[in-house]
Amino acid sequence: MSQEPAPALLNSGLESALEDARARLAAAHPQSLARHRAAAAALPGGNTRAVLYYDPFPLTFTGGAGCRVTTLDGVEMVDLVSEYSAGLYGHSDPVIAAALKTAVDGGIALGAPNIVEARYAAALVDRFPGFERVRFCNSGTEANIMALSTARAVTGRGTIIAMAEGYHGGVLTFAHGGSELNLPFPFAFATYNDIAATRALIRERADDLAAVILEPMMGGGGCIPADREFLAMIREETRAAGALMILDEVMTSRLDYRGLHGAHGIAPDLLTMGKYLGGGASFGVFGGRAEIIDRFDPSRPGAFSHGGTFNNNVLSMSAGYAGFMNVLTEPAVAAMNDTGERLREGIAAALDRHGLAACVTGRGSLMNIHFVPGPITTPAPLDAADPRHLSLLHAELLLAGFHIAPRGMIALSLPFGDGDAAEFLAALDTILADHARHLPRRP
Repeated sequence: MSQEPAPALLNSGLESALEDARARLAAAHPQSLARHRAAAAALPGGNTRAVLYYDPFPLTFTGGAGCRVTTLDGVEMVDLVSEYSAGLYGHSDPVIAAALKTAVDGGIALGAPNIVEARYAAALVDRFPGFERVRFCNSGTEANIMALSTARAVTGRGTIIAMAEGYHGGVLTFAHGGSELNLPFPFAFATYNDIAATRALIRERADDLAAVILEPMMGGGGCIPADREFLAMIREETRAAGALMILDEVMTSRLDYRGLHGAHGIAPDLLTMGKYLGGGASFGVFGGRAEIIDRFDPSRPGAFSHGGTFNNNVLSMSAGYAGFMNVLTEPAVAAMNDTGERLREGIAAALDRHGLAACVTGRGSLMNIHFVPGPITTPAPLDAADPRHLSLLHAELLLAGFHIAPRGMIALSLPFGDGDAAEFLAALDTILADHARHLPRRP
């Protein structure tokens, strides 16, 4: 009768397997390693975005076409990161490329209103029900900063309720206790999808509550969808408290043609978006109810001042508008998210087939693999995961030619199809079989 290996042996095996995978990855990408080491002389850690770093070093990409990217060492990979959801259109979309060329040929940084921004604003207002008016900015982080500042100014109150383990930008990150670099707003934290406790917190803080901010599906927090009842409760309780409901759809607006708030029939006071809506260029937008956003009308006495040299830059406006109107059609959105549903079902089936204590969360074209048992409805259970399991999967998938995020997140692009999904699932199945003894098993 066989016996299960002792935990120490399992850990030893996992560590050895991870070291081996990382060594093979480094050996396969010597030019990326050399670039990384050279870049570290000017860039701490060899790059300028914390999310892009992973051990032993992040691979350097030199080009892309469709849903595939090529590394500095000439290795082609299927891209399932899609610039953390900003690369929805894939790489080198011809419609967007033509719009950018036209913009460059016509002159950039003109320092005045241009002919594209009003068209794009009207298109966003027409498609997303949460936008009655909009203001452009340069990133999702900036959009959320402006939304929070607007809520505090409009209500005359200070406190913001956010979700524990949530993420709303580089200075609004609340994972693992938050960041020392966060903006010094007075925050209180609710538990995602906990209706009773969150209702109680809103009522407790009502007198000084400016806003509740949340994503209708946590992105950086693990691709955990909100229950519609949870969103409806927040809508009801913020109205009763005289506070604003802010929905961050920087990532999730891709999950339905009308945005996820449109799919749920939730009307926030303020709504933020970004990422893919720039067509690959820097982009952010915040907006909401006309009576709030009209406070930014500079022709009105006492208007809020909102500057930003590149708020209406012609590159982002042109690329964003061209992609939004000519590529991101309703059938295209539906097809991309249907592909995501089938891929997530395939991943779940593979995890189950190999008897793993693991799950995949998400909706449509956004999902996240977790090496903890499901179902997951709130972030706390994810703390039990051993990060080495995802690190091992990440390294082995890179070696197999598939680029996913180190944290197990997958964001699909429009060019990604069922054939790409089948290739990925076959590679995943092989990796799970090869490393079954290193991964957590169901009891």
